[in-house]
Amino acid sequence: MRPALFLCPVLISLLFLLSGLTLISGCNKALCASDVSKCLLQGLCQCRPSEGNCSCCKECMLCLSSLWEECCDCVGMCNPRNYNDSPATSKSTVEELYRPIPSLFRALTEGDAPINMMVVSFPIAEELSHHENLVSFLETLDSQSHNISLPSSSSVHDDALCTVVYFDDCVSIRQCKQYCESMGGSKYRWFHNACCECIGPECLDYGSKAVKCMNCLI
Repeated sequence: MRPALFLCPVLISLLFLLSGLTLISGCNKALCASDVSKCLLQGLCQCRPSEGNCSCCKECMLCLSSLWEECCDCVGMCNPRNYNDSPATSKSTVEELYRPIPSLFRALTEGDAPINMMVVSFPIAEELSHHENLVSFLETLDSQSHNISLPSSSSVHDDALCTVVYFDDCVSIRQCKQYCESMGGSKYRWFHNACCECIGPECLDYGSKAVKCMNCLI
């Protein structure tokens, strides 16, 4: 009975803290709740840097790991983000996947879309139109050290399409990468509001910059 009596106050405190996440400006509850609750249960994120107490900051950062940047404001460990100036949907993380399987991705995206997903196709020329700023930056780099060649939209056939998949619900960046790998995707784009986009083999860049996850638009 003693362990149960001990856990009750802990669980009550945890529920109180988690309910407060919705009151913290900029806290992405859908993405952070699970990891934040784990760290709170371990007592690793209880100090308050805003009050001059940062005794647990390092432990909390290690506990949140790769989600630190996205979730530190949920536990009062960093300055709240001003989402009015820079909404989460305007930022994203992209990565190429190690072993894409084009035939698998095409098979899964042909015909009716799988449940909880949205398949979107658009002209590759439209995708490449977003290259302008990137190309301008790359041209300033040493071409011998950075052997990078980007196709221009004029070299792409008008009927060539880029196909991407959006998951309806919010997911973590780790889940996004795993889901896109399991679909045979070539790359993925994870928006900082936790919307996940898997990018198909025909796409030459990183798909669309538009957020279209049905249940994860904020």
